[in-house]
Amino acid sequence: MSALLDATLTHLKALVGYDTRNPPREIGTGGIFDYLREQLAGFTVTVTDHGAGAVTLYAVRGKPKYLFNVHLDTVPDSPHWTADPHVLRIASDRAIGLGACDIKGAAAALVAVANASGGDMALLLSTDEEANDPRCIAAFLREDQKYDAVIVAEPTRGQAVLAHRGIHSVQMSFAGQAGHASGEQRPSDSALHQAVRWGAAALDYVERQAHERFGGLTGLRFNIGRVEGGIKANMIAPTADVRFGFRPLPSMDPDRLLETFRSLVEPHPVTYTELFRGVSLPAGDTATAEVRRLAARDIADELGIPVGNAVNFWTEAALFSAGGYISFVYGPGDIAQAHTADEWVALDQLQTYAETIYEIVNRGIA
Repeated sequence: MSALLDATLTHLKALVGYDTRNPPREIGTGGIFDYLREQLAGFTVTVTDHGAGAVTLYAVRGKPKYLFNVHLDTVPDSPHWTADPHVLRIASDRAIGLGACDIKGAAAALVAVANASGGDMALLLSTDEEANDPRCIAAFLREDQKYDAVIVAEPTRGQAVLAHRGIHSVQMSFAGQAGHASGEQRPSDSALHQAVRWGAAALDYVERQAHERFGGLTGLRFNIGRVEGGIKANMIAPTADVRFGFRPLPSMDPDRLLETFRSLVEPHPVTYTELFRGVSLPAGDTATAEVRRLAARDIADELGIPVGNAVNFWTEAALFSAGGYISFVYGPGDIAQAHTADEWVALDQLQTYAETIYEIVNRGIA
């Protein structure tokens, strides 16, 4: 085991030991942030509480070209863990613990690099990525800091991810007229019938987008997650509520998609609310997104980071891209292990990630 990996695992043991589950959104400026302050001697460190468990630590040494971003919050643990999720376990080839893969392993490696190197370095550590309420990144973007690129750590198996889908969540409702179900019905009488017709039209529309492509991704991802309404089988349903989500390609216009889904059938839903919007990576129109993707590829090549395929899951790299930064995703671990019981990260990926970051930080030191 290399000294850098050994230091990474020491920090990872400490970080996993802090409860940063989100929800319940009860993370404060002490605890894990007290530990990190102690480990970042020589850095100018600013810790800011944005409320509702959203805290950032911004640490800068020198005048770095790149900003490394990692979130420290985790999803809640499930009853299926075979041991205490907040106690790191080291097996022959992996480190097991809540957040080890997503994504405290990368945070631990960055702290290890910070102590092992003397080069310029900037870190932005945050705690609201799992909350679908990106206060931390929004606050950072308002500061208009200057960096050539932002490198966001998420589990990408040690490859640079230059593009991923956006994510949108919508709640809508249909209104009908309650009545006895024995008679002939008009299309607008049953709210549930409206919802069912809408679902069929939506699935047909999504199927017609299968030919669309961007950066190795194809088609439009779509899911009807929840349908509620009606009273009983012999009563016409007066109300129906539908919750759905879609994940567009970077080349797709989300506002146009939102309007398309709203107006698929008559009568239109009586309420229609976008609950969450996460833009695609890269952000921007088709031409802008492609320019940003190519710029990110050039930086990854320059830094010696292998470029991987685009992915379907969403990351906060898209927020930085929308804020005007060249941004890409790069971290140890596999998304297949994220959010699972006995979550783990491979030791060889941790070591490779730490060594790569060390080389980046130490560039230019005589």
